[in-house]
Amino acid sequence: MKVVILAGGYGTRISEESHLKPKPMIEIGEYPILWHIMKIYSSYGFNDFIICLGYKGYKIKDYFLNYYLYKSDVTLDFTHGNQSIMHNQKAEPWKITLAETGLETMTAGRIKQIQKYVGNEPFLLTYGDGLGDINIKELVEFHESHGKIATLTTVQPAGRFGSLELSNNNEVMAFKEKVKGDGGWINGGFFVFQPEFFDFIDGETTVLEKEPLEKLAGLGQLMAYKHDGFWHPMDTLRDKNYLEQYWKSGKAPWKIWS
Repeated sequence: MKVVILAGGYGTRISEESHLKPKPMIEIGEYPILWHIMKIYSSYGFNDFIICLGYKGYKIKDYFLNYYLYKSDVTLDFTHGNQSIMHNQKAEPWKITLAETGLETMTAGRIKQIQKYVGNEPFLLTYGDGLGDINIKELVEFHESHGKIATLTTVQPAGRFGSLELSNNNEVMAFKEKVKGDGGWINGGFFVFQPEFFDFIDGETTVLEKEPLEKLAGLGQLMAYKHDGFWHPMDTLRDKNYLEQYWKSGKAPWKIWS
């Protein structure tokens, strides 16, 4: 099953970093968040990736074209016609298709453009800016069990603020720091789709979260896989720093690989 990753947006809410590189190339530790996402899928044996490019897509191409080199020891022999020999190759067994899907194309429009690479088979999809300890194997098994066209992973992110329970005379009866999810479940990405999903995309201006998912929900063809573990997006510099602290601690919850 192929893994499609949306990596073409401008990332305007984290412009401190995205003015230089596409959002999925912003680093957590020494690796782009895109690499972390791919490692999650790879841990479950999904190694065939299709990355939808847009804004500064050449940065992603440059990274993966040189990835094998980055992960190896190299001997450069200038005495014999500038030869290079790579040793200790440690690159992951990934197959990566880097697809130019346009600068202004919307999310579902990008997905429609890579239909030719997916073929007539189910596929996985996620955004290029969210991390979690999602059990991809269980997600796929859940999708296969219900027989519907689409599954999304739903999560309860930590609330931004604490909450207070007040009495009638404004006495604080209870204090709760950052209630998880503030009571609501949201779309956390990490989708599974049947190939019929492509029929719900009209064109380049179609937004994934609008017409396609709304139509599927209305037809009873969209199911939710509940994830109670760690999940966090990288929308802002604050989010980036939060994930960075986890990584530096050596206890990043999404690091499910050895």
